[in-house]
Amino acid sequence: MPPSHSTPLNLLNNSTSLASFLKAIWDPAVAVAAVLVSTFLYGEKIDGPEILLVVVLFSMLYPGNIPLYRSWLGAVREVVTQWLPALAVLFLLGFSTHSLEVFPVELLIFWAVAVPLLWLVSHLFLPTLAPGLFAMEGIRSAVIIGANDIGRRLAGQFANKKHLAVEFMGFFDDRSQERIGELPHGRMLGRFDQVASYIRQTHTDAIFIALPMASQPRILKLLDDLKDSTLSIYFVPDIFITDLIQARVDEIGDMPVVAVRDTPFKGLSAVAKRLSDIVIASLILVLIAPIMLMVAIAVWRSSPGPILFKQRRYGLDGKDIVVYKFRSMTVCEDGAQVVQATKNDQRITRVGAFIRRTSLDELPQFINVLQGRMSVVGPRPHAVAHNELYRKVIKGYMVRHKVKPGITGLAQVNGYRGETDTVEKMQKRIEYDLEYLRKWSLHLDLEIILRTVGLVFRDKKAY
Repeated sequence: MPPSHSTPLNLLNNSTSLASFLKAIWDPAVAVAAVLVSTFLYGEKIDGPEILLVVVLFSMLYPGNIPLYRSWLGAVREVVTQWLPALAVLFLLGFSTHSLEVFPVELLIFWAVAVPLLWLVSHLFLPTLAPGLFAMEGIRSAVIIGANDIGRRLAGQFANKKHLAVEFMGFFDDRSQERIGELPHGRMLGRFDQVASYIRQTHTDAIFIALPMASQPRILKLLDDLKDSTLSIYFVPDIFITDLIQARVDEIGDMPVVAVRDTPFKGLSAVAKRLSDIVIASLILVLIAPIMLMVAIAVWRSSPGPILFKQRRYGLDGKDIVVYKFRSMTVCEDGAQVVQATKNDQRITRVGAFIRRTSLDELPQFINVLQGRMSVVGPRPHAVAHNELYRKVIKGYMVRHKVKPGITGLAQVNGYRGETDTVEKMQKRIEYDLEYLRKWSLHLDLEIILRTVGLVFRDKKAY
């Protein structure tokens, strides 16, 4: 999936209303309901294991709005990629705790198939059966103040997203029609000083102000003219000039502030991320302990030098951390200049080539995860020398350090693993890293982990 950029237009669907709450809990509720129905159909009692499964479902299936699909194919792809990672982890936990043994096999199969089918059907038909869930609450008609680029894009949202159920009446702008040009969505309704009278005559529900901050006097005059009306007023800020990452509205005391770039790990999200890192890293370290011992012996015997290679990397907020790897080269570079490994690199030992290709050299980094220096999933840490190079030539490069570096990441499972011998390749890697910051969820982490396991044995870009 190529990176996409969040915009203020997305705020149209992020209301804190009851409808938004219902959309947020829909998928977890459907999965839990399937548990209850499955146990009833197969004559099972709802006791300890079933209750545990219900709790795990609610904690693992991240809340999010019901997506809207244009095709069955898109819906199937999204549902499958959402369900399979959660299902894999649930069965792994059930197998390791022996809680799966109390369920009949046919019940588990029924439940595993029923959940994605119910999601698929509900995602496709809910917008038709319950359009109120997707409409803007209390808004049936709207006008846009400002026929500029932002205003036109907003009008396009109203025109193309019929589920919003908003009738777009048109634009107000002080410029002439000749200067504005053709308006593909809507029509000119008048000048700014005509807005108040239009609202009183038509009882329009809302206005969206799409003016730049330089228009502050005109905005204040407009707001003053509308003081005696009951309509809703929204600002569509001109912040397309920057890349929005975890944009939201916060408060400092009683003053509202708008975050346009921040870490996704705040409050409960930070707790969930850290707990998932501890649980996953602990389980993996227990499982791979024999493998790590064998790799350590092989590295020790392959060539003179330490078993573990320690290198300084940039961690959270750009602070230096020490990252562990099994040594795969005859050198241990960590200076002002670090040469990336290339194909047929003479510095790589025979054992090193194998452990790099299979990512076994990365296994000690699970210790870094338990130490809190790294995360299981996140942007891959680069050598300090590479950071200092690329931060000067790639816009937004350092933003990737708003989260802890990871053992694997979204860029790696999308083909940008291994050597980045051109600025363009590094640019694509950074785009995926920033996309991860925008869209982080536990589900996305699970998906990346499972895709990484598949890449270990078939990725030709690792050397």
